[in-house]
Amino acid sequence: MTTPDTQRPRTGSEILWTTLRRNVGAMTSGTVLMGMYQAGETAFPIALGLIVEHTMRDRSLDSLGLAIVALAVIITTVSFSWRFGMRILQKANTTEAHRWRVRVAACGLQPVARDVDLKSGEVLTIATEDADQTADIIEVVPLLVSSLVAVLIATIALGMASIRLGLLVILGTAAILTILSVMSKRIGTSTREQQARVARAGAKVADLITGLRPLHGFGGNHAAFRSYREVSTEAKHQAITVARVNGAYAGTALAINATLATAVTLTAGWLAFQGQITIGQLVMAVGLAQFIMEPLKLFSEMPKYVMIARASAERMALVLAAPPAQTPGPERPATGGDIELDCVDYGTLHKLKFHVPAGEFVAIAAYQPRTAADLVSILAANVPPDAYEGVVRISGQRATDLSIEALREHMLVNPYDGEIFAGTLRTNIDPSGTSRMIPEAVAASMLTDVVALHRAGLDHAVRDRGANLSGGQRQRLSLARALAADTDVLVLHDPTTAVDAVTEQLIARNIAELRRGRTTIVITSSPALLDAADRVLVLDDGAITTEDTHRNLLSTNETYRQAVAR
Repeated sequence: MTTPDTQRPRTGSEILWTTLRRNVGAMTSGTVLMGMYQAGETAFPIALGLIVEHTMRDRSLDSLGLAIVALAVIITTVSFSWRFGMRILQKANTTEAHRWRVRVAACGLQPVARDVDLKSGEVLTIATEDADQTADIIEVVPLLVSSLVAVLIATIALGMASIRLGLLVILGTAAILTILSVMSKRIGTSTREQQARVARAGAKVADLITGLRPLHGFGGNHAAFRSYREVSTEAKHQAITVARVNGAYAGTALAINATLATAVTLTAGWLAFQGQITIGQLVMAVGLAQFIMEPLKLFSEMPKYVMIARASAERMALVLAAPPAQTPGPERPATGGDIELDCVDYGTLHKLKFHVPAGEFVAIAAYQPRTAADLVSILAANVPPDAYEGVVRISGQRATDLSIEALREHMLVNPYDGEIFAGTLRTNIDPSGTSRMIPEAVAASMLTDVVALHRAGLDHAVRDRGANLSGGQRQRLSLARALAADTDVLVLHDPTTAVDAVTEQLIARNIAELRRGRTTIVITSSPALLDAADRVLVLDDGAITTEDTHRNLLSTNETYRQAVAR
């Protein structure tokens, strides 16, 4: 049964309510301790007023000692309640931010429906900054409540001295909240726009890093950098706008808080001058007028932080509520397994039909690159079932009936542009640390020269996206990772386009030998891989037009010979 915490939240409000519900214990403890802190802070000027009042009546050492003890108790309460209250709240805040980061990252790694336009750079921003800002609501609520406690205590204390002072604080606080709540809405709108523009800038950076080498190759790097500068400038201007709004908000809050404190001080002085309050009550009122600025400042800033948290939560909902490309089924595929596509119609694929028996090594020669990409998307389960017609069967079972996790374990589809991660050669080949095929995979992918080139061998450091590797080395590293996974079914898309002909010939033979007895599909135009396969399926205009061995097709099919001969 799916629990509320494991369901996909659909809105930012649901994310915030989930955050609050999960941390109600920590927030309750934090609220109590922060309330004690604010109560202690409020009690300090009240105690000073009482001390002045009683000292003027009873000038004894006992009264002085009692006053010192009372102040020490208040100071100790203030110190320890703040220390432990903030420790509890910040721990809960950090833990909750981690939960949302992990959850956003997990959703970002899963294929989602194509109508959700989120790039990797945007997901990264959402999983870091927005997750942190959403979790801040855990601290915002207790601070809001504790500030309210302080204002109430101050209001009651001043009201007991003079009804006029109590009403002044109540009316002033209401006016402050009314003014600032209107301004906080502008902050929320500006913040959402800033977060969106920063995310777009992050996505542009990710795209530039990915395509930096090709851009340098044809001289397009300057145009790309200008494009990024435009996006970054937009983000900068929006950040300045947000800073101005925040500055106006903070300045307005400080001014009206100071105005209220001044009004309370002057009113108390006037009342004392007229003899309506005592000197002790005047000292208390002046102290509270100074102190009340801190809780009022916190109280007035809370709407801003609530709006920021809500804006971040709504951006997280874009990822968390994104519909999956495929609804996982309950079943697992049988061991070994064959692959069958039956009248699949999607994109450039038209009634595509073919069958690969278990254990066969089949190459698919796709004349159109777009058709190959569409086929890879179908096999990788990156396309929602309702987005294509026909049936895909794995080991005789419909792919839609299989658990997506089980499908991934059974069949690996390795794209031609497989990502290389920061780490080492070893962690890129075996990310899980469980493969027993690393030596064989390294040898088969002809990665041995890269390993031997460095003193650290497989533990040689690899930069993000393989920046310190050549294109051919990155491609062979990606191939080694696919082979090391040792899945029952392996689908490779153009695994050797960046290597020389001799190396390609050796890799083709090695793949055929290493994968003997297990189902392997290679979508390629490489003569070496086509020749190593048991048979070749020719994919033209979205359908299989013919099949045979590579050498037979070379001798009998002129179109095929022109398409693949080098």
